[in-house]
Amino acid sequence: MSRIRTERLVNLVICLLSTRRFLTAAQIAATVPGYEHDPEDPKDHEAFQRKFERDKAELRELGVPLETGTASAFDNEPGYRVAHRDYALPDIPLEPDEAAAVGIAGRLWQHHGLAAAASSGLAKLRAAGIDMDPRATLGVEPVVTVDPAFAPLTTAARERRAVAFDYRAPEGDEATTRRLQPWGVVCWRGKWYVVGHDLARDAVRCFRLSRIQGKVRTTGRPDAFTPPADLDLISHVSHFSGPVEWTGRATLLVEPGTGAGLRRWAQEVVPEAGKDKIIMRYGDTDRLAGTLVRYGASVQVLAPPELRDAVIQRLKEIVTRTEEVPA
Repeated sequence: MSRIRTERLVNLVICLLSTRRFLTAAQIAATVPGYEHDPEDPKDHEAFQRKFERDKAELRELGVPLETGTASAFDNEPGYRVAHRDYALPDIPLEPDEAAAVGIAGRLWQHHGLAAAASSGLAKLRAAGIDMDPRATLGVEPVVTVDPAFAPLTTAARERRAVAFDYRAPEGDEATTRRLQPWGVVCWRGKWYVVGHDLARDAVRCFRLSRIQGKVRTTGRPDAFTPPADLDLISHVSHFSGPVEWTGRATLLVEPGTGAGLRRWAQEVVPEAGKDKIIMRYGDTDRLAGTLVRYGASVQVLAPPELRDAVIQRLKEIVTRTEEVPA
């Protein structure tokens, strides 16, 4: 469904919910954006009627209780409305810990692509009388990051529009342009991937968002493709990514009595200058960096440089997010 049609359907539902009486098609056309036409022009009026009939059928398929009737016994033309009693959601009672969990989920996207949707959802819960105390986070500070390509790719997948982007594969140094019909974006093993139909290769492919260079560009019209009915994004990503190969070798300097989890995976532990030097294998640099930052100053990365840089970058992101949170 295109963005324009989605907005028109939303406006239609709002219009029909905002009235207690039945509105005729002519009254709806004069109120809802997207239905503008010349009623004196037979072709233009017929096009409006076809559009309106499609939209009514779409609303009913979506479960919107669209009623048909007349405002009075003297009206010959049918009207439409949506009754509040049939469309309203039941009350949503939340326990304090459940409300805290919802608050944490909303804060996960505070600085990223879904911030508007999260804020809207929390506002609706507050309007329903549910206390969403932003301090009630049970001592948990959420840390979630997404790549710049996340927002444009999720939008393109929702609108079913083809995209193009420059992608650097792990086995190559130069980025190449890819053309994709995106089916969806999913997180797998701490990384975000887009899955879809690669137009150049005429096959299913998945791409890691962190390897996309520059901006994602939309190249097609809305509703240009239909994803498979039995789509399972995780299965596609796990199939293409395969098992993680532990080819990396990390050297860490750990304070005595700390880093128990790291010590369990260590190949070698050597005392050095009042601390312990730990040597361990790993498969994914970013994933190990995310684990190491949890130990704070008790763990120092000696090698390799890319792992040390990844840890420093993570720490900088945490500092930035902490400074952005209002007191």
